[in-house]
Amino acid sequence: MRRFPAFDPPEYVSWRPEPSLVTQYRATIAADPERAAVVASLKRPQLLELYRGLLRARLHDITLKRWVRTGVLSKAWLGTGEEATTVGPVHALDREHDIVAPMIRNAAACSEMGISVADMLRAYLATADSLSQGRDLHLGDLSRGVLQPISHVGDVVPVVAGLALSFKVKGERRVALTWIGDGSTKSAAAHEGTNFAAVQRLPVIFIVQNNQVALGTRLAQHHVPADFADWSASYGIWGGTFDGNNVLDAFAATRIAAERCRRGEGPALLVAETFRMGGHATHDEREAREMFAPELFARWGQRDPIGQYEEHLKTVGVTEQQLLAVEGEITADIEAAEREALASREQMPEGASALGGVYANHRGGGE
Repeated sequence: MRRFPAFDPPEYVSWRPEPSLVTQYRATIAADPERAAVVASLKRPQLLELYRGLLRARLHDITLKRWVRTGVLSKAWLGTGEEATTVGPVHALDREHDIVAPMIRNAAACSEMGISVADMLRAYLATADSLSQGRDLHLGDLSRGVLQPISHVGDVVPVVAGLALSFKVKGERRVALTWIGDGSTKSAAAHEGTNFAAVQRLPVIFIVQNNQVALGTRLAQHHVPADFADWSASYGIWGGTFDGNNVLDAFAATRIAAERCRRGEGPALLVAETFRMGGHATHDEREAREMFAPELFARWGQRDPIGQYEEHLKTVGVTEQQLLAVEGEITADIEAAEREALASREQMPEGASALGGVYANHRGGGE
């Protein structure tokens, strides 16, 4: 895809495919026969839909970053480098019936579940016609299967477990999925919710999004093992690890987990190994660069989820012209969504609307 020197990480601006990593990308998929079979079942349109999702995610974030640089916003929370960890799992679900609960960095879950990019951008602008009527940039819409994020990220875990409990009680073949940051695994709510799901054998998938840092705390500063490989075993539930920069590995691992949930085999805990190619938000990118050695950014930058997937698609017969056509289509969609969202700045919420929808009023007679 086109690179944007003013907004992309420098490692992406200078990105070129590394043959050994292209080979490794394919080898990762082939290493697990069950996952390999899932990937082999994907048809060309499905492969290109995953590509569209990755492009939407990246261009949505680039739009937000440009808005910050030009004074439209003060800051934004981006998922640059982690797009595959979101897009792959969402596409692996039954998007008409399942429910996802993204963190703010998983914004692509919103678009891939059917929320318009214009509505996603309006959430940042706090306009009266945004989905929260200007109250919150944490975006959700249950009518489209997206539970609004909780800024205390671990707290969504018991909520999602509760949704999965309702599916089980009603006998519905539905799955709930949420992402947990590596840092939020240490919160009481995340532990209690995961344990409850395990004991009740609920149809829920937890994805530990290990992007190596929690706000400004490196993984080694809050987690004693080198990784989360044994995390699922500590709860007695099925689990596995996937390459969070490989959208096909992410898709396959989640599809297998979802099918287990639908068979009544209980929850799954998947670990996505990925890396945040920026700060906690746009305001602290310099601090993020100072936190890790440049070599770490270089290594993960070479594993750009979009660049790697483009190279893989070429090996299965997708042409450069086809990729450019898809990119042109998604770029036009994002540009139209940006214009639509910016036009909404003329519709800011009235001050009197601040209390609406905040308190539940009991109406009725008697005791």
